[in-house]
Amino acid sequence: MSTEIPQSNPPPGMAERAIDAATDVSRTIGEVAGGLHAAVDRLTSSIEEARKPGRPLATVAAITREAPLTSLFVAFLFGVAIARRR
Repeated sequence: MSTEIPQSNPPPGMAERAIDAATDVSRTIGEVAGGLHAAVDRLTSSIEEARKPGRPLATVAAITREAPLTSLFVAFLFGVAIARRR
């Protein structure tokens, strides 16, 4: 028979807890950055697709080049209409 008392593991110290927290934050930031990068890639490809000739953004860009003040006025009216609905 052994007369030794079993010792439990001591609780982690402040430095160990700080390192664990920093590691968790670093992983979370990495995951968020990866998701944001994927979202930006999808948005960029969607915009590139919409800028092809005959697509909506190409049409809007052509109209804006032809009549910039008229386009600005229409955009202003559109913004006012949306702002009043809220």
